[in-house]
Amino acid sequence: MNFIDFLKSPAFLLAIVFVLAVAYTLYAKIRDGKAAKKAPEAVQNSLAETKTTVAAPAGVSNGELDLIETDEKTAAVIMAIVSNKSGIPLNRLSFKSIRLMEDK
Repeated sequence: MNFIDFLKSPAFLLAIVFVLAVAYTLYAKIRDGKAAKKAPEAVQNSLAETKTTVAAPAGVSNGELDLIETDEKTAAVIMAIVSNKSGIPLNRLSFKSIRLMEDK
């Protein structure tokens, strides 16, 4: 088998696809690492910009929320993120409890 025949073979095409997949995986890891470093700054900036508070109407309550090893600010950020990512307005969501989970 000469070099020209090797270039036409399915093994060569499979090798090219494999190399491209590995290259894209490495690129995605680098990109995600840079985005993760920028994320805390973006969260802090967005929190600093939105310091307004909106009071609930008198007598309106959607129940209770149990905070387990979590402070109120962290719980508020978690609820806002869930609302944003799910596309459901915050007033439509009902949280029962928010608990700090340990990394394993």
